[in-house]
Amino acid sequence: MSSEQHAEQLLEKAARVVVERGMEVPAILFLEMHKPLASLIGHAIWVTLPVWALFFGVATTNALGALLSNPERVERLIQRIEELSAERGESKKRGEA
Repeated sequence: MSSEQHAEQLLEKAARVVVERGMEVPAILFLEMHKPLASLIGHAIWVTLPVWALFFGVATTNALGALLSNPERVERLIQRIEELSAERGESKKRGEA
């Protein structure tokens, strides 16, 4: 599996966790607020890789660094959270009707 595929899977997993926990608004606000610092945050993750790798593993930490170092991927994460949130809202409306 390429690092791009792994990063996309991580993005999807992160978006699903955020939506399942009902944390869409704080997550989107946080990501939007820190998008200009994306490159710095991503590189900081790589610099501290040994610490993060203890908790998440090397592959996941690398993918997280790649995800957060790219403002386009951060924007993609925001869009995916919004998509999943809208889907969840629609399914709740259908369930209540």
